[in-house]
Amino acid sequence: MATLIFENVTVTYPIYNAHSQSLRNQLVRIGTGGRIGGQTGTIVTITALNNISFALHSGDAVGLVGHNGAGKSTLLRTMAGIYAATAGNIQRSGSVATVFELGAGMDPELSGYENILRMLLLMGNSLADAKAKVPDIEDFSELGDFLVLPVRTYSSGMTMRLMFAVATSVRPDILLIDEMFGTGDDLFQKKAEARMQDWIAGSDIFVFASHDRSLIKRLCNRVLRLEHGDVYEDDIDRLP
Repeated sequence: MATLIFENVTVTYPIYNAHSQSLRNQLVRIGTGGRIGGQTGTIVTITALNNISFALHSGDAVGLVGHNGAGKSTLLRTMAGIYAATAGNIQRSGSVATVFELGAGMDPELSGYENILRMLLLMGNSLADAKAKVPDIEDFSELGDFLVLPVRTYSSGMTMRLMFAVATSVRPDILLIDEMFGTGDDLFQKKAEARMQDWIAGSDIFVFASHDRSLIKRLCNRVLRLEHGDVYEDDIDRLP
């Protein structure tokens, strides 16, 4: 049974060589949602997540909403264990798969087939299990002969097809997706949404960051709103 619990979690990181000039600070505020911590010399501290708490359990399908820079991507990466908490406690049980920015986890010099095996092995599959999943990934991605070519030759839509096909081939306990439906043609987006609905029906925890409120309503049963690194739970039925 999967769980993902955040207890008073804060994530901060430094930006070096950022002098305390008003223009420089204003640009940092725009890019990070506005929380700038103490400054020491040329170091500015950014608080990406600010003392947040929530609990996710099996059956939760959660939409993350908020403006650019609100902390959605940072929260997803902290959920995945990519970013460490500066303060607070995180409890995570269950396997995790992610679909984040284009190309994450891929070696652009390797072929599509080689990247499929590489990513599946990194997700904890045995080599035999990874090879057994290749036909399904090949079929879903519809990349055909492009799978023998280096990933650096792919368009952004082709890269997303491959990433999504790999991430959803394994039925992880926790699936985290960051804004993937803005990439790819309409047919692929519909195909991906149908696959997500099928996955959610038999999943434990699903978290999806998106600006598409109608899609969140179709896929999710809870919604968390981020504002300047803070998190609030909204009523999904009242989501505009």
